[in-house]
Amino acid sequence: MTSKTDGQQPEALATFAAAARADGEKPKNVGLTATAETSPIPTSSEAKDEAATKVLQRGATGEDRGVDAAVDRLPDRTTEAGKTTR
Repeated sequence: MTSKTDGQQPEALATFAAAARADGEKPKNVGLTATAETSPIPTSSEAKDEAATKVLQRGATGEDRGVDAAVDRLPDRTTEAGKTTR
């Protein structure tokens, strides 16, 4: 039986968040293979697409079309809990 992390690399934001919590140094337990704490967070492609589109629209037009709400619906890897949402 394989786990959900077999063969996966750690998610980049998980590595950055762990380093930020460790005074800017990557912790030794964060390696090249994902763990339960660093594996990709399952997220709807539609939600990611919506947030990315709204971010790009705001950058291109300067108009806020709900970008903060769209981003807030995505999981936040940078929280201490790791896999909680904002």
